[in-house]
Amino acid sequence: MSNYRYPSLYQINTRVWLSQISTQIGRPATLDDIPDLELDKLADLGFDWVYFMSVWQIGEVGRKVSRSNPIWLAEYQATFPDLQEEDICGSGFAISDYTLNRSLGEPESLTRLRDRLHQRGLKLMLDFVPNHTAIDHPWVSAHPDYYVSGTEAQHAKQPQNYFKLDLPKGLTIFAYGRDPYFDGWVDTLQLNYGNPNLQIALINELLKISQWCDGLRCDMAMLVLPEIFQRTWGIEIEPFWERAIGKIKANYPDFTFMAEVYWDLEWKLQQRGFDYTYDKRLYDRLHAQHPRSVREHFWADLDYQKKSTRFLENHDEPRAAATFPTDIHQAAAIVTFFCSGLRFFHQGQLQGWKTKISVHLCRFPEQASDRSLQEFYLNLLKVLNQNLFRQDNWQLLQCKPAWDDNWTWDSFIAFAWQSQDGKRAIVVVNYAPHQSQCYLALPWADLSNQNYQLKDLMGTATYKHSGESLLDSGLYLDLPAWRYHIFELL
Repeated sequence: MSNYRYPSLYQINTRVWLSQISTQIGRPATLDDIPDLELDKLADLGFDWVYFMSVWQIGEVGRKVSRSNPIWLAEYQATFPDLQEEDICGSGFAISDYTLNRSLGEPESLTRLRDRLHQRGLKLMLDFVPNHTAIDHPWVSAHPDYYVSGTEAQHAKQPQNYFKLDLPKGLTIFAYGRDPYFDGWVDTLQLNYGNPNLQIALINELLKISQWCDGLRCDMAMLVLPEIFQRTWGIEIEPFWERAIGKIKANYPDFTFMAEVYWDLEWKLQQRGFDYTYDKRLYDRLHAQHPRSVREHFWADLDYQKKSTRFLENHDEPRAAATFPTDIHQAAAIVTFFCSGLRFFHQGQLQGWKTKISVHLCRFPEQASDRSLQEFYLNLLKVLNQNLFRQDNWQLLQCKPAWDDNWTWDSFIAFAWQSQDGKRAIVVVNYAPHQSQCYLALPWADLSNQNYQLKDLMGTATYKHSGESLLDSGLYLDLPAWRYHIFELL
C-alpha cells in the first residue's frame, strides 16, 4: 500500500449503503456483499483510505430513543415523508460494543473487508467514540464508576442532561454524553476520565479495534482533553491521548489517528499524537466567502497544515451541493483539495447529492446526480492523483495589484507545487463574485533564459510566457467570478 504524504479518503455511510445493496440483491446485505467492482472503483479514483462509518454494535435502548425523540423524528420525516420505523436503526455513535454490528455480517466479515481493501492498496478507517457509550453498554452495570454520575438535584434541574437508570445495585443517576455548549446526547452516557481504570479499559478497547483496521476517526476528540473535561464536568483527569496513541503505535507503528476537533484545539491534538485533525476553520471561511481570511488561513505552520483534514462535507455538515452554488462549490473544492493535508471526500459528494442523511437512519434516499459536478470531480481527482499533488512540496503564493487602485487582487488564493524532479504547477482561484486581476509572484528563481507553456490541467487553456517576464512582473491573471486554473509549467 502506498503512503503518500497527502492521501485522499472516502467516507461511506455503511448501513445506508448496505440498505441500497440489499434492495439490489433482494435480501439483507452484509459487508461480504459489497461488490469487488465498487472497491475497484474507489482504488481507480485514487483514494488511499476508505472510512466505513457506523460499523459497531449499537444497543436496543439507543434505537428506541432514536425512534421516539420528537426533534430527531422531525428531521427524519423531512428526509423521508414516507418514513417507516425500520428506517431508523439508531445512532452509530451510541456504541454498545466494539464488535461488528450483527446486521452487517459475522465478525469475520470485517476482517475480510479490510483484506479486500488491502488487495487494492486501500486502507480501512473506522470509528472510535471516546466521550460516551450507549446507555446499555455492559460497563453501565458492571462498572458504573466508569461513568459521570449525577444527583437528584441535577436530574430535577437538568433532565436534558441527566438520566435515571434502575440498576441491580439500585437507582442510579448518570450524565448524558455531551459537550459544554449543548444539551446531552440522550442516547448515550458520559464516560468519566477521572477514573484511571476507565482509561485503561479504553486503551484495551483501542488495542482490540486496531487489529481490524489501519486507522480511526476519533469522534469529538477534544472533549477528553483535561482542560475541556474539567470545564465541562469539574473533574480533574490525567491526559489520555498521548498515552493511548503511544500504546497503539507501539504495537502498530503505522496506525493512523484522525481527530474530529473544533474550538481551535487542532494544534493541541496534533501535539498529543494525532496524525490528522479536522480543519473546520477552512470550511467555515470558504462558506463565508471571505478570500482574505481563506488566504490567511494558510499562513499557519507547514507542519500543522500537512496534518489538517480538508473537507467540503461530511456526515455532520450539510451537503456541499446544497450549500454552495455550483460555481462557488467548484472554486471551494479547488482550494480545499489542492492544498496540503489529508483530502476528505464524502459518499455522494462526487455525484452532487443534496440530501443529508441522519446518522440514526439506515435507508438510502434516491436522489438525482448533478452531471456537471460529476464531471468536475472526476477531472479533479484525475489531476489530484498526480504524484506532484500527493507527495511533493506545497506553498502559498502572494499576489499583488495589477495596477494602482486595483483592489481585486485581494480576491485571489494561489498555491505552488514543486517536485524534486523539477515538475511545477500553480493553483489559482478567484474566490469572489466579480472579475479580478493580479500579478502572481512565482517562487522559482531559475526561470530565466527559457520559455514556458502554462497548460491548464482542469481546462483547455494554454498560455506561453518567457521566464524573464514571469520573474520580472509575475504571472498576470484576469479571471471571471469564481474561476480557477491549475497550470502545469512545461
